[in-house]
Amino acid sequence: MSHLRPGDVACWLVKTALPPERLDPGWAPGEERVLDRCVRPSYRLDLMAPGQPCVLWLSGRDRPGVHAVGTVAGEVADGPGGPAVPLRLRLLATPLPRAELVEDPHFRDAEVLRMPAGSNPSWLSTRQFAVLSRSSAAGLGP
Repeated sequence: MSHLRPGDVACWLVKTALPPERLDPGWAPGEERVLDRCVRPSYRLDLMAPGQPCVLWLSGRDRPGVHAVGTVAGEVADGPGGPAVPLRLRLLATPLPRAELVEDPHFRDAEVLRMPAGSNPSWLSTRQFAVLSRSSAAGLGP
């Protein structure tokens, strides 16, 4: 898919190479924090809006996967290091590991798995987001 349309994105996925305890020292499981995350200038930024679901994905070899869930907390704004977006995120007590997500037939084609070196923001389709929503660990589902 070359260009996303608003209906394609069920959830934004923002990657980090730093584990949550280094992103915001003292961040405890279950707590919400608003974190400004750098995003790459692209047409995708025009699709991001406050209130949309988002997840924080830890990249790398140490505990990769979804570590926090939440919503876009404000508009994308230019900052000293380039564009950034505020995210209101709740740290999960138990991250959703990449190893489990890659085994799910509805998630394995997610952009973050197909193009792990891609820039922020990435995204999840309705089908892919539903996999997270069904996880009791994420606390997104019923």
